[in-house]
Amino acid sequence: MKKEYWFIIMIYIAMQLSAIVGVPAILFLGNMLGYSFDEVAKIAPPLWIVISFTITLLLTLWFLRKESKEMSMRNQAPLSTSFGWAIAGIPLAFIAQTVAANIELMLGIDMGSDNTQQIMSLIETSALVIIVVSIIGPILEEIIFRKIIFGSLHKRLNFFLSALISSLIFSLAHGEIEHLILYAAMGFTFAFLYVKTNRILVPIIAHVAMNTFVVVIQLNMDKLEKYMTDLETVQMIFSRLG
Repeated sequence: MKKEYWFIIMIYIAMQLSAIVGVPAILFLGNMLGYSFDEVAKIAPPLWIVISFTITLLLTLWFLRKESKEMSMRNQAPLSTSFGWAIAGIPLAFIAQTVAANIELMLGIDMGSDNTQQIMSLIETSALVIIVVSIIGPILEEIIFRKIIFGSLHKRLNFFLSALISSLIFSLAHGEIEHLILYAAMGFTFAFLYVKTNRILVPIIAHVAMNTFVVVIQLNMDKLEKYMTDLETVQMIFSRLG
């Protein structure tokens, strides 16, 4: 593996652990500026997430700057084909997620996600976190888990093993090993898109679309529940009239 890849992985791991230092630093700075502890304590975690993810993305792109310039275009799919796969990858990702979710449900695995709930709580505190969840996060994850980890493994192993191992690491990174099937489905889908086009932007587009959709659904969950309740009421009325 290239040394730049190792640097990126180490930066990503450091970012995941950086809240231990970053949040107290924001609390200290807020106190120095005269803000109350309660005011700063509320915004410190989401603010640090935005700062740390943004810095990590910038550093990652900086480490990949030479590679992007030197990368041979011969092994990449044409732009028209890549665009087609990028668009097709969006429903493909949702189908894979739905199938995996149903498999987990049949196995008795709770579909609730503590990780998702924590993220939504942070979004409710600061809307800026949406940028991280919908855009910056997926970009970083595709670069690290697909381009670097999967790509490096795929040079020595077949597609299945490479996708499986990278998906397992992907699941562990999210702290949700119980949803390995779900993460594996996502990992296989995004890896497939990457292999078909040799353009990391293609799985990035699918990943961004999926995360954005989930955020929108979560933010409008109350409205959706009310809509479903109203729909059930209307169906009951019509069934009685019938």
